[in-house]
Amino acid sequence: MSFLARNALRATRRPARQVRSYIPTPAYRSYAAEREAVEHHAKETTDLWRKISYFVCIPGIAVCVAWVYNAEVEHKHHLDHLRHENDGKLPEVPAFEYMNRRILAMLFIQRRKLTFVQTNKDLSEE
Repeated sequence: MSFLARNALRATRRPARQVRSYIPTPAYRSYAAEREAVEHHAKETTDLWRKISYFVCIPGIAVCVAWVYNAEVEHKHHLDHLRHENDGKLPEVPAFEYMNRRILAMLFIQRRKLTFVQTNKDLSEE
């Protein structure tokens, strides 16, 4: 027999699939009610956190950004004032023995391509 004929014969022998109908039982009703309560609670909670994000977090972030910006502007003015007093250069930081302490040779520090001359201490002398 060919493949198509065999499958057609099998299909005729099978009973048609029955459509199941679900009768709402008390257990199903309690499950559906609980599921609906969970969905309602999730909507309320999502709405609450959305409001917290919009009315608390975003203004709080904006206030922090403004505060940091003002602190950085004051810091820049202070550094400009120190440069103005010292002929365009920052004053030398005192060489405290606990600062820039090198016990092991750190060759990667001396070989780095990117150095910030204005802020980093020159460690090639040590």
